[in-house]
Amino acid sequence: MVLEVDGLNKSFGDKTVLRDVSFQLDTKEILAIIGPSGAGKTTILRCINALEKSDGGTVKIDGDYLCKDDDSGSIYASNEEMKSIRKSIGLVFQNYNLFPHMSVMENIIEAPINVIGISKREAEQRAMELLESMGLVDKKDSYPFQLSGGQQQRVAIARACALNPKIMCLDEPTSALDPELREGIANVIQRLAGDDMGVLIITHDMAFAERVADRIIFMEEGEIVKEGSNEDFFGNLRDSRIRRFIS
Repeated sequence: MVLEVDGLNKSFGDKTVLRDVSFQLDTKEILAIIGPSGAGKTTILRCINALEKSDGGTVKIDGDYLCKDDDSGSIYASNEEMKSIRKSIGLVFQNYNLFPHMSVMENIIEAPINVIGISKREAEQRAMELLESMGLVDKKDSYPFQLSGGQQQRVAIARACALNPKIMCLDEPTSALDPELREGIANVIQRLAGDDMGVLIITHDMAFAERVADRIIFMEEGEIVKEGSNEDFFGNLRDSRIRRFIS
């Protein structure tokens, strides 16, 4: 397993956002977490990327503990351990978060040079390989404002891949894309999983989840309501809460 989440809890003030959330992600697997707004989906993503600290629970990434549960709550890895763990997980934000003052190439090589410490030449070589796989070699000198939404999404994925993570997390990857571009992103995600990566998708888009995911988790009000394989989940939608979300 590249990701193990056990008993994750999170509150903001008096509002409980996550209640005893547990799931796993394997290498080469695509897992989609779906559900209505406010279900806690993005909070899970932020907790496993250490952008938020959980109140309790255990998160294990590629064999290393990001946090462990004890009687007083979650105990987090040291700063040095955290740096190593973060290299194993890539994150693509909903709004892409590309640096507007940097070209596509500069966006992709920034982290490998400054986080891993590889040479600029090596970083550029890796970036070109990623851009080729994304069909964006001709955009290497372009700036984000010169790209379409689908192109920005692919650049953001390439940037996250530049650190060779074990897990790729995508927050609402199709929210601003038309159907044709969604299919392109689906193909990119499936290639990532084929490259020995676990992929975790947070989405409202049921059709996209059905198209791309191997396994589905449905959440509501901070809890997992249903979990199963793609075929099991979409072939047996008996739960009224899920049917209400679809309709």
